[in-house]
Amino acid sequence: MKLARRVGSIQPSPTLAITSKAKAMKAQGIDVVGFGAGEPDFDTPDHIKTVAKKALDDGYTKYTPVPGTPELKDAIIAKLSRDNGLEYKRENIIVSVGAKHSIYNVGQALFEEGDEIVIPAPYWVSYPDIALLAGATPVIVDTKEEAGFKMTPEQLDRAITPRTKCVILNSPSNPTGAAYTGEELKRIAGVIVRRDVTVLSDEIYEKLVYDGFRFVSIASFGEEIRKRTIVVNGLSKAYSMTGWRIGYVAADKDLVAAMTNIQSQSTSNPVSFCDKAAIEALNGPHDFLKEWVAEFDRRRRTIVDRLNRIPGVSCLLPQGAFYVFPNFSRVYGKKTPSGKVIDGSSALAAYLLEEHKVASVPGVAFGDDACQRLSYATSMKTIEKGIDRIEQAIGMLS
Repeated sequence: MKLARRVGSIQPSPTLAITSKAKAMKAQGIDVVGFGAGEPDFDTPDHIKTVAKKALDDGYTKYTPVPGTPELKDAIIAKLSRDNGLEYKRENIIVSVGAKHSIYNVGQALFEEGDEIVIPAPYWVSYPDIALLAGATPVIVDTKEEAGFKMTPEQLDRAITPRTKCVILNSPSNPTGAAYTGEELKRIAGVIVRRDVTVLSDEIYEKLVYDGFRFVSIASFGEEIRKRTIVVNGLSKAYSMTGWRIGYVAADKDLVAAMTNIQSQSTSNPVSFCDKAAIEALNGPHDFLKEWVAEFDRRRRTIVDRLNRIPGVSCLLPQGAFYVFPNFSRVYGKKTPSGKVIDGSSALAAYLLEEHKVASVPGVAFGDDACQRLSYATSMKTIEKGIDRIEQAIGMLS
């Protein structure tokens, strides 16, 4: 059987692959410390689960409208107005099967052969592949650790060509935790408006920020940038609803209509009873978030402090999300006790997993081979044990 050429242009998600391998090792009774998963370790709040259970009991299990029910769209519209100062109508909203599906649908509806998609690195692993699957060309802009892993307006301006269709911006970022200030976003918005391109703003981590940081959506700096912005968000991270698969887009009505047509021929509607849970999540109490963010903050400070104490390792303090992206490049070229050379992030990730039972994701998957991504969406006990093992592993290199 001859497969389509597009299959050969992409790779399986390395984050899911690492998580799967770690789970398989655990199932064999191996004590693996997992830093790979990009999901909160907290349970979905009870009031959200209660609404979903009631929906099931009430028989709310049939097809619903492809782009989401009017009630769910209204909850999203209210959220965007309340939290982000953005005003949309129902025709501007589409709900999909998670934010990843939302971004994929954007790619299918907007990107095509000959288009260039500007993506700052380090980037979430799926952005380049989503562009490739649509026939577009990812244009990677390398950001610097010393600049906080953030793209400057000057870098963006140099990357844009007559073929540029879209810029992808993720703030706070997976994998670095970097977050753009309002002033930084305003300057980037100025470039996007002046060069007349579209920006996809992935805002999935907006609620998970620290040290008094104020999240701002790039779409909020006036009508000119708003009409060029595709806002992507969802419930996975802020509400610990990764398995519920509810994501959404707020954008130009013509793009939303095209995405709706595509979705009607692929997944159809989001899961019916999950939309009831999503309405409750968006409209209901958010008291739990303060406690969650405080706990993430405690873990964030601990893991960064511990990593920076390891000789040969440096780690920035992230501004948001629940990842750290430590630089291990100073240990590259050294050998493991078994004689293997650590020649990059993949070799280091393999060494940590196979010989020290620590699952991390190699930075090369995110466009930066100097680093590893570690998720601190796990218990403090697990973090301490995992960093102990990493410290021992690095100390054994020669």
